[in-house]
Amino acid sequence: MSSAPMSKEHASRIQTAGVAEMKLEVVVIPVADVDRAKRFYGDLGWGLDADFAVGNAFRVVQFTPPGSPCSIHFGTGLTSAVPGSARGLYLIVSDIEAARAELVGRGVDVSEVFHRAGPGQPPLSGPDPQRRSYVSFATFSDPDGNGWLLQEIKTRLPGRGLSNMDVPSLTDFLREAEERHGKYESTAPKHHWSGWYAAYIVARQRGRTPEEAAKDAGLHMEGAR
Repeated sequence: MSSAPMSKEHASRIQTAGVAEMKLEVVVIPVADVDRAKRFYGDLGWGLDADFAVGNAFRVVQFTPPGSPCSIHFGTGLTSAVPGSARGLYLIVSDIEAARAELVGRGVDVSEVFHRAGPGQPPLSGPDPQRRSYVSFATFSDPDGNGWLLQEIKTRLPGRGLSNMDVPSLTDFLREAEERHGKYESTAPKHHWSGWYAAYIVARQRGRTPEEAAKDAGLHMEGAR
């Protein structure tokens, strides 16, 4: 069998892998007092998207944290979970100290910032001295006891969706793609750089190494011709 059909088949797999997108839209928060929870999350500065009821048996309130693609729901008739039983709800911030200071200024009881030397390690006081991503935290709870965790992320690891990518991460990917594309372009047939860049970045987001992503991007361009 010649290599060309295999290359096109591989390129097709790159395009169609994970075709069914599943974007987390809403997390339900169990609360005992809907109006009290509404005041709390409104005071955080979160956006109130909806508040509607059907009789006395059903009510849903939706808030969205600033910059978040995912919202929260709470209300009446939404869940049988015990109020206050939600734990480990992550809020990603680029500056843990600034985010904590803002919450404190809004009257929220927030823990001191702490960090962990590694996964499963005990907490240490203060933010990570090197300000590495994923290791600095602060916590707070809503009036029912649902627990929120602030986590500082400045640069994301590969494997995250483009919808979650921040500017520094995308900048790094583009610079990396530019370098790899230069090596490809010197010997490749005439093509538009955008197709190669797109295939490369998607491959890197799926956890491929730079070398593997460059190969995938090249195969994608072969299949596109």
